[in-house]
Formats: sequence, structure tokens, C-alpha cells
Amino acid sequence: MAAASQFFPFPGRATPLLLLQHFTNVSRASYAPQQGPDLLKKLAYRRFALTAAKAQFISTMSVGEDNVSSVKRRLAQLFETSLRETVPGEPDVVPIVDSCSDRSGGKFGDYQCNNAMVLWSKIKGKQTGYKGPPAVGKAIMTNLPPSEMIESCSVAGPGFVNVVLSKNWIAQILLRMLIDGIDTWAPLLPVKTAVVDFSSPNIAKEMHVGHLRSTIIGDTLARMLEFSHVKVLRRNHVGDWGTQFGMLIEFLFEKFPNPEEVNEAAIGDLQAFYKASKLRFDSDPEFKQRAQQAVVRLQGGEDRYRKAWKKICEISRTEFHRVYERLGVSLEEKGESFYNPYIPGVLDELDNKGLIKESEGARVIFVDGVNIPLIVVKSDGGYNYASTDLAALWYRLNEEKAEWIIYVTDVGQQQHFDMFFKAAKRAGWLPADDSLYPKATHVGFGLVLGEDGKRFRTRNTEVVRLVDLLDEAKSRSKTAVLERDAAKDWPEEEVEKTAEAVGYGAVKYADLKNNRLSNYTFNFDQMLNDKGNTAVYLLYAHARICSIIRKSGKDIEELKKNGKIVLDHDGERALGLHLVQFSEIVEEASINLLPSTLCDYLYNLSDIFTKKFYSNCQVIGSPEETSRLLLCEATAIVMRKCFYLLGIEPVYKI
Repeated sequence: MAAASQFFPFPGRATPLLLLQHFTNVSRASYAPQQGPDLLKKLAYRRFALTAAKAQFISTMSVGEDNVSSVKRRLAQLFETSLRETVPGEPDVVPIVDSCSDRSGGKFGDYQCNNAMVLWSKIKGKQTGYKGPPAVGKAIMTNLPPSEMIESCSVAGPGFVNVVLSKNWIAQILLRMLIDGIDTWAPLLPVKTAVVDFSSPNIAKEMHVGHLRSTIIGDTLARMLEFSHVKVLRRNHVGDWGTQFGMLIEFLFEKFPNPEEVNEAAIGDLQAFYKASKLRFDSDPEFKQRAQQAVVRLQGGEDRYRKAWKKICEISRTEFHRVYERLGVSLEEKGESFYNPYIPGVLDELDNKGLIKESEGARVIFVDGVNIPLIVVKSDGGYNYASTDLAALWYRLNEEKAEWIIYVTDVGQQQHFDMFFKAAKRAGWLPADDSLYPKATHVGFGLVLGEDGKRFRTRNTEVVRLVDLLDEAKSRSKTAVLERDAAKDWPEEEVEKTAEAVGYGAVKYADLKNNRLSNYTFNFDQMLNDKGNTAVYLLYAHARICSIIRKSGKDIEELKKNGKIVLDHDGERALGLHLVQFSEIVEEASINLLPSTLCDYLYNLSDIFTKKFYSNCQVIGSPEETSRLLLCEATAIVMRKCFYLLGIEPVYKI
């Protein structure tokens, strides 16, 4: 395909026909049509099935020597060898290995190989000498190569091979992580470059709670992929183009004859400015006509109108930055205006492939399984959401060389993305098999609800501004911090820092711990509770672990060099086992695009540390003090990495 400049002769300019859009320009992250229970159930079921399939994909995909941080993958290597020996006539069998500690409480083992029944269905009647799944399972166990990581194996039921890991091996792995750093536990994913498209507010509209989930979930997905050695392009696909800008610019000219003198203070509340201009547009035909002409002049590249457009965008970005700064989120903006010059060439390519058809005056692409077409050029000749998305996808695949493009929006946009992806497959841009790369994935999420079960709003029915929401979380957190006796002598800077970490962290974790497809109820009292599955409880648990290490008076770095970890007590072993499963959990959460998986792991880690380890294993002053201090340090390190991946700042004192 030609470069953009070849089919768009004046960079930075556009003809009115190319750039007309619907007046109602809805932001990618916040659009949500009515979501009835049937739709949510259907999407949840679909996600459940997809998650199950991907979970199996993780445990069965081929393993290499480089990716040795995952216990599951190491075991899969051993079982791969055993399976080749057990059924040499079945070369395509891949190991199905999974953790069984969560499912059975470790009653039968730590991990389980579940190939026997599947294998039996393949080899039954082939005179292999096996008489059923239990015999196949026993052979798989017998053919396992010797390994220092396995303490014992057993066969249960219809051939399940249960594996108990060596406690000495677990201890060695933990000590090696303490010395070499937790980044050595990062999983390796089969992707080099990914785009995560998230947040995506509209210019001239303030960010509200509707953007909260996209921003928080997208940032965590980006962090997990980055930790897993993927180059992540964090894209903010802002709504910065469209016919609404004619209305805004004309209103700006009325209020401020010299737009160059306009600043944020002069305009004031941008949301109020937008509403006032919209009211004027709807009620004054003469103003409406001028606004429509302003669109033509803007899209024609007239300098005065371009400057006014840029000024409005700058003021919006300042407001967005306040939110991103509080959340600790970084993004690179590539909005609708960036991709606009590419649309004509992209549509020409699709047209040449015979995909675009005429329908009721519009130009559309028909996709299988949907009774309505994907409109790519409206009947008035203007472009729309699908036009821009197709151009953006082309750019990301061909210019940015992305192998995985991830879109984080509400579930209400599921149909749009289904149709959009099918169109891309028809064009040959994406493979028909969703397990192959490059691929595009829609990460849907449910609504944020108020305590009344309805969409979260303020008392005057306005959607809550995100800045105000975050500031209130910090304020409430600060009040709670100052109520603690230990904090009364803290300097103001430390109080502020802790209040931000706890307040913002509480908002993030309350969102991320839920299955993202579900709606969740926003409740400050619940999310700021220091008991239960909350960020406050987890942050304070981390601070208590740090306090134990400080009170010991020992140099933890010296202990790492000269100390040894021993896992003789059941509580020590349970904690060690959970810690070494960190890598496979991050891999599972990344492949399935489910941050809640990591939240579950983190909460369970804190629970195991408190209830199984610390309640039963004295640390300071015990004969095992060195080993147990190292276990405390390993726990704190893993917790901090979980916090980082979730975008939460840890606290070290309470």
C-alpha cells in the first residue's frame, strides 16, 4: 500500500468530504449501550469458554530451555519426554500439566499431568499393551526422567499423575531469585510487539468514571506484557476529530475573538463549555450553519481554525494529564486525527480486494454471522468509527509491526469489534485462526455501578469526574492514616505519599480484583476497608512484613549472600510453593488478559503468609530465623512486583 502522503497530497490537511463524521462523537472507552442481563451472561459465558481454552493453551504449548522461570513449564518439559517414551506412535501429544494445590489443597500433590484419559481415547485398540487410563498414567509416571525438582509421584483415579515438588528444590529456586532478582522470574510470551489501546477519552470532554476501568485495566495489561519482555505500544486513541469541533471552534470565536489569548483559566470548566456550545448549536440555526462551515474550514486546513482546534486539544490534554498523573499511567496519544490521512488508501485497498459494497447509499463490508453490514463510508460521504479503526489497524500491523493489538473498552462495543475483526480477516490482515499471530483482541469490561445498582453518578445525575473521585479516595485514605497512632509523628510528606498510595491503590484494586466482564459496585467504605480482599489490607500486610525484617536488626542483603532457606515446616513449604508459582500466574493473566488472576494470587499469598506461615512459624529469635527472614523478604519482593504490575505503590510503614 502507498504511503499516506501518496493518497493524501497535503499532510495535515483534509477535504471536508473525507472527514465528516456523526455529530455525536462517543469516546471509545465510555460508550455503552443498554447492557441487559442476557448480553452480560452471553459475554461472560463466551469469556469463560475462551479462558478455559487459553488456560489449556498455556499448559500445553511447547516449552523451551529459555523459559525456565515457570514451574509448570519445567514440569511440562519432563512430561514431554515421558510422553514420547510412553506412546512413541503418537508424536503430536503435548503435556497437559496444571497446578492442583488450589483445587485439592495439595492433598494429592502440587501439580498434575492429565494426559492419560486423552491418550487412552487415541490408542485404544492399537495393541499398545495398555489396558486403560490408569495403566497409561502409571507408564507416564515411570517414564519420567530423573529430576531434582520432583520429590515423589503417584497415580490417582483414571491415570492422573500427581507430582510433589522437592522442598529443597523450591528453597534453591527462592534463594536464587533473592540473589538474581525477581525479573529472572518473568515469563516469555510468544509475542515481541503489542499495542494496548486504552483510556481513549474525547477531546473537549472531561474524563469521568466511565473511563476509569479502561485506563486501569489497560495499564495493568501493558505492565504485565512489558514485564514479560514484550515491547508494548501504549496507545491513547482519543476522540480529537469530528464535526463537533466546528461547534466548539465557532463558540470559542464568539467568546474569545482572539483565540491565541485563550487558556485553560479563561475557558474554565471545559465540560460546561462543551454543553454551552452544544445548547447553542441545537437552538440557533444560524450558529449551526456557521459551525458546519467551521468544520469545512478546519478540515480544509485554514490556519485560524487549526490553531483553535489545537488550543482546545491542549486544554483537554491538561485535564487528562491530571488523571494519568494521579493513577501513575503513561500513554502515547495517537488519536483519530492521526489515522485520518490513512483512511482513503486503506479503503482503496479493501475496495480492490472486493470487500466494499454499495448499500443504501453507503459503502459497507459484509461479514459472516451478522445481519447488518459494517459501514465504512456513510451515505453523506463521511467517515466513521469503523473507517478510523480499519486505518489504525492497518497502521499498527504494517508500520508499527505489532503482533498483538489489544482494545480495552466496555462490553457494549463487543459487536463492533467482532465485525471489525472479521472484516480484517476477510482482507487477509489477520489469520482466520484466533490462536495464530498477528491477532486482535477486544478486552471488554462491565459497568461501574453506584450503591443503588445503577450507573455510578453524582446526586445531580451527572457522571462523576474522575479527578474528583480520585481526590476523594486520597482524602478518605489520609483521614484513616492520621487516625493510626504510628502516623501521628510522620512528616506531612510521608502522610501525603501514603494517602495517595493507599487511596489510589484502593480504587485500582477494587476494579482489578473483579472479573472484568462483570459490573462492579463502587463503594469507598468497602474499598478502603483494611480487612478482606482490599488493597488496604494487602498494602498493610506488606508493611507488616517489612516491619518484621526491620525489627530483626539483620542485614537482609548479607543473609541473601550467606543464608540458606529451609522448608521443613508445612507452613514454610506452603509459602515457598505459592511464591515459585508467580511466573506461571503472570503468564496466565497475560495470555488470558485477566488482571483478576494476579489479584487472586496476591491475596492468596498474603493469606498463606499470615495464616499458614507467620501464625505457626516464629521468625525473630527462632533457630530458623535466617531462613524465615529470607522467606519474609521473598514474600515482600513478590508482593511488590504484584503491586507494580497492578499499578499500585507499596507502603513500607503503617
